[in-house]
Amino acid sequence: MQWTLVVPVKTLARAKSRLADTAHDGVRPGLALAFAQDTVAAALACPAVADVAVVTGDARAARELAALGAGIVADEPDGGLNAALAHGASVVRARRPDSPVAALNADLPALRPSELARVLAAAGQFPRSFLPDAAGIGTTLLAVAPGRELAPAFGTDSRSRHRASGAVELCPEAVDSVRQDVDTGGDLRSALSLGVGPRTAAVAARLLIAGQ
Repeated sequence: MQWTLVVPVKTLARAKSRLADTAHDGVRPGLALAFAQDTVAAALACPAVADVAVVTGDARAARELAALGAGIVADEPDGGLNAALAHGASVVRARRPDSPVAALNADLPALRPSELARVLAAAGQFPRSFLPDAAGIGTTLLAVAPGRELAPAFGTDSRSRHRASGAVELCPEAVDSVRQDVDTGGDLRSALSLGVGPRTAAVAARLLIAGQ
């Protein structure tokens, strides 16, 4: 089963404000872009993934992620995360109506292609399913079978909201890299301990040097 992934990328200047205690305003846009680049690169390397569609209104992010091989969908709704995901899903469904679709967070810098494949294999058993984040509160992946509506409910306490919407909670083993999103300095340290992609590693190294 070959999946189409929809990855939302916020305008970089406004991204990752909760990392203010770790990265200052001049660094955070580049760090957010590095997260997205490492996420998309790992997703494209996953054998279960046919293609990745990035939904963004940021010109720099669009340019850099297209260079990795992602398709770019303009964030025409400009109405927040869930609106962007619903729009992206509708666009990719028009192109590939028989493909299963999954929304994947853009802040998974430690993502491993093999672990993503394990999650998608589990998701393929259900009409609609999701993977909770490492904190057990949010969601990092929401997946639907062909013909099913994505109906994203990301945001505060999205784990409970996706579960209440009827999505099946996935519990595959050894998929830490797919669950470790990065919103805070503590999250970043956890991702670094798993081993992040090269772009995040380079930006994080500059942060560590500056902090010495």
